[in-house]
Amino acid sequence: MLSKHRLLSKLKARACFHCNVLSTQASVGKIDIPFSNETSLKLSTGQYARFADGACVATLGNTSVLATVVSRAKQSSSSFLPLVVDYRQKAAAAGRIPTNFLRRELGPTEREILTSRLIDRSLRPLFPNNYFYDTQIVCNMLAVDSTNPPETVAINAASAALALSDVPWNGPIGAVRLGLIDNEVIINPTRKDLQTSQLNLVVAATSQNLVVMLEGSANDILQQDLLKAIKTGTKEAMHIVRGIEKLQKDHGKAKREYDTQLPVPQNVVDAVKTLSTMKIREILSDYSHDKTSRDIAISDLRQTVLDQLREEGDPGQLQECFNSHLRQTFRDMIFETDTRCDGRQLDELRKISCQVGLYEPLHGSAVFQRGQTQVLCTVAFDSPESALKMDTLTMLTSGIKEKSFFLHYEFPSYATGEVGRGGAPGRREAGHGALAERGLLPVVPPQPYAVRLTAEVLESNGSSSMASVCGGSLALLDAGVPLAGPAAGVAIGLVTRADGNSHVADYRILTDLLGIEDYMGDMDFKVAGTSRGITALQADVKLPGLPLKVVMESVQRACDAKSDIIAIMNQCISQPRQGRKENMPVMEELEVEVHKRAKLLGLGGGNLKKLYVETGVQITPIDETKYSVFAPSQAAMDEARARIDSWLSAERTPELEFGAIYKAKVVEVKDIGVLVTLYPGMAPALVHNSQLDHRKIMHPSVLGLDVGSEIQVKYFGRDPVSGQVRLSKKVLTSPPPGVVRKLDKS
Repeated sequence: MLSKHRLLSKLKARACFHCNVLSTQASVGKIDIPFSNETSLKLSTGQYARFADGACVATLGNTSVLATVVSRAKQSSSSFLPLVVDYRQKAAAAGRIPTNFLRRELGPTEREILTSRLIDRSLRPLFPNNYFYDTQIVCNMLAVDSTNPPETVAINAASAALALSDVPWNGPIGAVRLGLIDNEVIINPTRKDLQTSQLNLVVAATSQNLVVMLEGSANDILQQDLLKAIKTGTKEAMHIVRGIEKLQKDHGKAKREYDTQLPVPQNVVDAVKTLSTMKIREILSDYSHDKTSRDIAISDLRQTVLDQLREEGDPGQLQECFNSHLRQTFRDMIFETDTRCDGRQLDELRKISCQVGLYEPLHGSAVFQRGQTQVLCTVAFDSPESALKMDTLTMLTSGIKEKSFFLHYEFPSYATGEVGRGGAPGRREAGHGALAERGLLPVVPPQPYAVRLTAEVLESNGSSSMASVCGGSLALLDAGVPLAGPAAGVAIGLVTRADGNSHVADYRILTDLLGIEDYMGDMDFKVAGTSRGITALQADVKLPGLPLKVVMESVQRACDAKSDIIAIMNQCISQPRQGRKENMPVMEELEVEVHKRAKLLGLGGGNLKKLYVETGVQITPIDETKYSVFAPSQAAMDEARARIDSWLSAERTPELEFGAIYKAKVVEVKDIGVLVTLYPGMAPALVHNSQLDHRKIMHPSVLGLDVGSEIQVKYFGRDPVSGQVRLSKKVLTSPPPGVVRKLDKS
């Protein structure tokens, strides 16, 4: 048997061996990437999450994010990339504790959802087209300094983690945030900079200055300022790309080999083309088709081809072969004729119709119809207390405590003629609503109320989020909101042809995107703004990068189109509605003397609660004497005013004269003094022990005072701070003789 000493030595050696094995699974590497504004992005790998396929910590200032990537070794059954991106904010990263009941992180917040979508759209275009393996990217906030926003840090961390992993990916990419202050482009602006910046833009780009993703909001900036910022962001992103490439070369893993689906035999591909090409062209060139009839015709043709070739191979592969040929034919026809499947030219808008003032009880309403996309927008004004409150981490990272204007986007299943399940909005609804809100926020002036704008999609055939901007602008004008200018949005599409090096050789830009053009095309570039400038943009790119030339031309097309849309909207309503509707809310200020607050509030605030339940009127304190009164209508305000007057003047209080002497009745004896009343119905006032007698007393009973006793007191007005009555008994009596002290003659 081994001795105890030898056994311990052997166990220690084995433990050290396992630690060494773990430490060598990934080599430790660090790199510092400088920007032109003297800030830098730090990347490190090999220290954390070494069981993941790839992991990297990105740090900007004192904000750090850990990104990990894991991809299954077994191929999934789906015919697309099953990629999931989760970005999680941690209260501990800011030295805080969550404020919910359980004091821990629960479901994802809206900001986490939006950031997850931002990361996903930056990374997804660079995965191989035939990679169908379940892949998960988790971005975990480690520290946040309330100065540097964490979104671009997370994108760069995820990009580095993918590049370092063995997961097939055609990256890396770099992401940079840009601001615009005094016509100067700011790289990686701080949270304080963003409060005064005219632009908040995130640019993600890959090598050779190819743009992969754009997302941002702006304060109605000019087109040339936006293009300047995009160019600057692309140039700065190249520093990050080169830094990640160096880190990958020194510490990255070799990319894994993966199985792909066997290609469909050429004879089957030829058979699919023979059976379907003419019919597909016939359907796509029939301009009388709408979304539903075109989809039915294509579906029937697909089923006919699959039935005829059912003996030739797997039905799933045959269907994928048909869909691929349909997509290629659709794109070829656009290049051949410069005409789209609904008969429009490349830069032509769909037919637009608008209507406002739909229902009398609504504060503002509008319906915007563009082709077969229809959105109903409504405006509701409520008290300032109804503003949307932000969670703690969002407040720290964005500097926004609450939003008094917010937009909620709804996309029910019937909008596409489908049966679906209701419930809480998903990630798509949150993303589209946030984009539409950013498009309208710069033109909405500060309001005394909380303003909620809802956009419900009733029909959808492409670009429903931009239709929400148009409909929302009309509804706000119908509600009488004095917008800085009407806002509109449009989606720009793209179809491309590549050369032998997979670079864009030829392209067509499509204005006002259809749903089928979004599905078959290479880009969905949404731009919102006024006739003067741009307020929001978001680019979803399906290619592994777009040349700057294509991006610049797309922005120009979008600006031309939104000006045309605004001209059509102005024919419906161009100025805020004048005059007030009967049901419009009313706000007033109420001033109440301090000593009357108890009458206004009632016992435990009962008066205010009852007033809110019965009339909808909310009373909120401003300071010690002023209150804000919100009423949902003028009639409710009149009723509330009558009730408040009755509370405050229910009992006429006699006027007390300063310095006058009154007979007071003791109603309660306390350790610190006695409570007295000067007249029936008066709220008891305290005469403190110090005001009862010139001598120092510890309890009023030493003076023979009891409940029911009557004393003479002098009135000295009310305390300017507390509003309490000031009374004194001792000033009516002579002080005791003082003690005579002999003076020392020496």
